Amino acid sequence: MLIIPAIDLKDGQCVRLVQGRMQDETVYSNDPEAVARRWVDAGAELLHVVDLDAAVQGTPCNQKQIAAIIRAAGIPVQVGGGMRDVGTVAAGLAAGAQRVIIGTGAIENPAFVREVCRAYPGRIAVGIDARQGRVAIRGWTQTTETLAVDLARQLEDAGVCAIIFTDIQRDGMQVGPGIEETRKLAASVQIPVIASGGVGTLDHIRSLMELEAVGVTGVITGKALYSGALRFEEALALSRSPVPASSGAAVRA
Repeated sequence: MLIIPAIDLKDGQCVRLVQGRMQDETVYSNDPEAVARRWVDAGAELLHVVDLDAAVQGTPCNQKQIAAIIRAAGIPVQVGGGMRDVGTVAAGLAAGAQRVIIGTGAIENPAFVREVCRAYPGRIAVGIDARQGRVAIRGWTQTTETLAVDLARQLEDAGVCAIIFTDIQRDGMQVGPGIEETRKLAASVQIPVIASGGVGTLDHIRSLMELEAVGVTGVITGKALYSGALRFEEALALSRSPVPASSGAAVRA
């Protein structure tokens, strides 16, 4: 299972939010490039970068910082935030991102998702961010009536390479991931799922490892790494250890 450090950008700085609230931020660095090198030096194989300003405004805002992160990292980087038209997706990939993450567009323009998946096979992921089971969009400022599981199923034949599933109420809280919600969503589709939100301890990583059998291939963690509650090297070592045979992970639905 991949342990994926998150780098969230707001006003050019590396920040973490609580439950996605833009006004509830903690600034961890004004040098995102150095942050990227830190995680690469610790052994990261993939970085998760989100332009928070773009997620709310709908247009790219931190392109300079994202380009610097990609150059500095030397490892695959996935980039999200404001990816709502073909030009923005193309620009993100041209900047060197391994893949881009579409969130709002998956709800508002499903045809767009299919279009870019055809144009860039294997390089388009979809972020499904849920509040009480329902998909939130536009930087989590609006909650739709669409259930996260229903959206995941609608994406089954769209060609997306991964779903990044975030439990908004747990994000930044370090209270543990939504295991049953993640299990349900992952088991409902054949698309690989990356879990996000709530990770704060090694036990939380361990609990997600038991979901590998239903297609959970990675976990994104942010605040716990920046606060020191979770050491990346320890999480990485744990992720590379065998999952106990007694875990009893369910098969796909």
